[in-house]
Amino acid sequence: MGYNEFLQAKAAIAPKFGGLDIDERELNPALKPHTRRMVAWGLNGGRRAWFASFGLHKTSTQLEAMRVIWRKTNKPVLIVIPLGVRREFITEAATRFTGKFSIDLRFIKSDAEIDGPAVYLTNYESVRDAKISPEQFEGVSLDEAAVLRGMGGTKTFRTFIRTFMDVPYRFVATATPSPNDYIELLSYAGFLDVMDIGQAKTRFFKRNSEKADNLTLMQHKEREFWLWVASWALFVTKPSDLDPTFSDEGYDLPPLDVRWHELPVDHLAGAGNERDGQGRMFRTATIDLSTMAREKRDSLPDRINKLMELRAEEPGAHRLIWHDLEAERNALERSIPNLATVYGSQDLDEREDLIGKFADGYIAELGAKPVMLGSGTNLQRHCAWSVFLGIGFKFNDFIQAVHRLRRFGQASAAVRLDLIYTEAEREVRRSLERKWRQHNEMVQKMIDIVKQYGLSEIAMQQALVRALGVERIEVKGGQYRIVHNDCVDETRRMADGSVQLIVTSIPFSTQYEYSPNYADFGHTDDDPHFWHQMGFLIPELLRVLEPGRIAAIHVKDRIVPGGINGFGFQTLSTLHCDCIREFQRHGFAYLGMKTITTDVVRENNQTYRLGWSEQCKDGSRMGCGVPEYLLIFRKPPTDRSNGYADNQVRKPKKEWDPEAKDWKNELGYSRARWQIDAHGYMRSSGDRSLLPGDMDGLEADQVYKVWKAYNLTAVYDFEHHVTIAENLEMSGRLPPTFMLLPPHSVHPEIWTDVARMLTINAEQARKGQEMHLCPLQYDIVDRAIAQYTEKGETVFDPFGGLMTVPFRAVKLGRKGVGVELNKGYFLDGVKYVEAAARHVTTPSLFDALDVEKAAA
Repeated sequence: MGYNEFLQAKAAIAPKFGGLDIDERELNPALKPHTRRMVAWGLNGGRRAWFASFGLHKTSTQLEAMRVIWRKTNKPVLIVIPLGVRREFITEAATRFTGKFSIDLRFIKSDAEIDGPAVYLTNYESVRDAKISPEQFEGVSLDEAAVLRGMGGTKTFRTFIRTFMDVPYRFVATATPSPNDYIELLSYAGFLDVMDIGQAKTRFFKRNSEKADNLTLMQHKEREFWLWVASWALFVTKPSDLDPTFSDEGYDLPPLDVRWHELPVDHLAGAGNERDGQGRMFRTATIDLSTMAREKRDSLPDRINKLMELRAEEPGAHRLIWHDLEAERNALERSIPNLATVYGSQDLDEREDLIGKFADGYIAELGAKPVMLGSGTNLQRHCAWSVFLGIGFKFNDFIQAVHRLRRFGQASAAVRLDLIYTEAEREVRRSLERKWRQHNEMVQKMIDIVKQYGLSEIAMQQALVRALGVERIEVKGGQYRIVHNDCVDETRRMADGSVQLIVTSIPFSTQYEYSPNYADFGHTDDDPHFWHQMGFLIPELLRVLEPGRIAAIHVKDRIVPGGINGFGFQTLSTLHCDCIREFQRHGFAYLGMKTITTDVVRENNQTYRLGWSEQCKDGSRMGCGVPEYLLIFRKPPTDRSNGYADNQVRKPKKEWDPEAKDWKNELGYSRARWQIDAHGYMRSSGDRSLLPGDMDGLEADQVYKVWKAYNLTAVYDFEHHVTIAENLEMSGRLPPTFMLLPPHSVHPEIWTDVARMLTINAEQARKGQEMHLCPLQYDIVDRAIAQYTEKGETVFDPFGGLMTVPFRAVKLGRKGVGVELNKGYFLDGVKYVEAAARHVTTPSLFDALDVEKAAA
């Protein structure tokens, strides 16, 4: 495969997973035309999602899909359902599936009840608690698959990802993918094995290097994201969304009559305290869980009174009363003696009996929690009035509860919805309304895609293939050449042996995507895919590097979440090992690596991997801080008899002349400097251990300097190190956001003094411009340039970013060459390099405070 073919193959379309080639005419004729279309589409893909609106026969869709797989393979299949939904499936199977299309439908709670091929039903709890072994089923469908929310943070999600990986046919069905957090869709894609969750994050979402999971859908990726989703998920609000010939008769949702009831609060009573214990003068708006819970508790009597006032409008009406707390249920039962309620500790059969009687009109009022009864049940035949005793931030629970009554088949002209909340909960109301709007917008986007491209993956893929290549831009001067282009294409244009040093920070595999162009190396599926693309570049780097010269490659291993690696705890990738292997495979000689220490406290604030609390809970699951590495590779010289480079990097010696009592070659390289550089060992005149009190009264920057000087001169004592840090903690001076007393190393291969803030990002922050995701520190670049080149030689960076390497090369009297695919980075980088070439004094880049503020 050539490079262009490799790039074209990156278009994100869900693959087919051994799908069954099904003709709609083979399917149950008792089903609606749109239902048969949905079933055929899902079976042809093998692993797909049905996001059909409430009342569009998701139950029949799943039953028919499982029936076909069961009949075609003669193996058992499984539908996993929420509690309280069993009745809907049993009724649907008995009503629509008869004759040769009949289904052997059985409800089970454990493996012991499985008896040969059939269509089995079970609850999520049975799978989560390992009572059901999914690997024995040929196909599975998750009804109301919203339980997969959590991206690996819930027991249910981790269990499903792990236990269903061997099931050939997988489906999910829900009406409400969360609108406020697009990334929820990735959990469905992960379960279906459509795309790795980490890969999808990189491909479509802007990453925050300070917060590992703070993701925003990139604006330039929005259309591509939805086209990709449409290749494996079907959004349907009415039959004609799939085919204009399908009739929408009977599928018009009744309008909602929404009535908000705001209750006043006493702003002086119960104002509470801030986190630091400072008392508040006034009651604040409810924005967090603790204040929400207190508000719910304090306002319960007033909310019950409002509910009773609403009931008095029509005492004999059928009503569904939603609540969230057990205290609310108890208050409801005391206030409404004839109210039937369902709750968690209730016997399952008793619960389902109550739900059935309410659905059939035998019970007038039912109280329930949305999290328990909100999914799957059809309650619209005898009720058109919902009352929410309170509101919360969980939009999915809310919208699911609303649509227990607002469904196709609702006999009333409108569905009444009363929502009771307090003045302190205005922010909660605004949040619900915003998410509701986003939900409608998201569904409309997907419907428009289906209408434009139909259900053809080929049409979607053609729409996704973006124009390959880049409109090349070159800016050059006497000391530099900066190019906007694909680095593979640009390096191929360069002459053999034309650079004397390569310094670059390669993309950290799929961790970040820097450009929407498919040529972006971060735009890859996984590590092998990334190194496949690197395989087009590395041979070119070897070719353009002068024989005997160095390629210094900056890398950092990536954190792999426990929900993705299958272990249940975070691990590390082996990026630096892979890099060594790949560069060696393409002809480079490996000389060694410099270890660049990082701040473990800052790292934990970004990834929550090394927390103090977690270490106290279980020290066995904690790794260590992730250093960065500068890998040193060498292109073999032409003459291999002595190992010297074709053009050696020479340093004039600075020698002491005892007769003249003066230095020869004052600017040269002395034996003394060589010895100190080689050993990296520093001495000072300290004649005792550093005492905790020695740091009293010192500012943080002074503490750091004193500690470093001591740490490099004394014999290291771990317990003494801890004692010094604990003394600072006792006085309230040990920062929780960065490591003030890191261990320092005297070894030259360990770099503990790299200034993390000294990057071009500091200048970008000062100007309010976009900062690079992974800026390369000046210290790293400067040391490599000084050690491996002479003045006037050329230094090359194929991943130029903000052009740190050419910028520093010019500053140090070398020539700089850089290539960058991201046009914004390229244009900003040009300015810095041009300024360096003109010897323009730029503002100090040690403005760490600006960087901290910009990154906050």
